[in-house]
Amino acid sequence: FFSGSARKMTSRGVGIPVKLLHEAEGHTVTVETITGETYRGFLSESEDNMNCKINNLTMTHRDGKTTTLEQVFLRGSKIRFMVLPDMLKNAPMFKQIGEDTQGRGRGVGYGVKRGGKQYVKK
Repeated sequence: FFSGSARKMTSRGVGIPVKLLHEAEGHTVTVETITGETYRGFLSESEDNMNCKINNLTMTHRDGKTTTLEQVFLRGSKIRFMVLPDMLKNAPMFKQIGEDTQGRGRGVGYGVKRGGKQYVKK
């Protein structure tokens, strides 16, 4: 498992989904694996390859039987989807996305992104 400093060194160039996963650390998440098991618990650590460590969780088997576990480590490539807390929709990275796309409009020449002259379509 990465230490905090090792993860920071590798986090350069990661996409929005991975950044959002890191923001979810410390919150309750639900994870479904490709084999159909569901895990719901406290996301204690995550890596850039989406490996996750979840504590104090309930595992629901494919047949519906539940098991309470203290800790589980899930490989990122085996995760089908994750449900993250709704509060993360206000994460600062989404505001940055809005700023990055500002000035892009209806094709080449419209908008002001790289210091060019602004064209206003009438």
